[in-house]
Amino acid sequence: MIYRIVFPLFLLVLTMNVSAQKATDHDMVSAACLNYIEGFYQGDTSKLVEALSPRLHKFGYWKNDKTGDFGEPIYMTYTRALEYALDVLNQKNFAKPDAPKAVEVLDIMDHIAAAKVTAWWGYDYMLLSKESGKWQIVEVLWQGPYKDK
Repeated sequence: MIYRIVFPLFLLVLTMNVSAQKATDHDMVSAACLNYIEGFYQGDTSKLVEALSPRLHKFGYWKNDKTGDFGEPIYMTYTRALEYALDVLNQKNFAKPDAPKAVEVLDIMDHIAAAKVTAWWGYDYMLLSKESGKWQIVEVLWQGPYKDK
């Protein structure tokens, strides 16, 4: 009799614990993506160091306004990302206050996650990896410019 009461309660608690873990991972993935955007927007290398894996592989395509064609891929390494942020800071070339800043977490698993970021430059699809309990962006594929829908 007690087994019929205790076992379902145990399953309920176990399910709630797994859901809480997923929410925590969701929050951490979102935070990494937001640090990514704000790092570039504010020229804040500390946010990028927190968000990016040193193994970062980022590349994307920019559409030429005059021809309507996309150019050759543009690559960015971890080191170049930090240099870009420093350029933003040194030149005070900050994003406008109303610049888009959206994060959509697409999927989370035990060790990997996927997200979409919308920023002033366009759209980034990113893959993250959980290393030592910390989510970091490992790969980014992007397209620009941003289009207000």
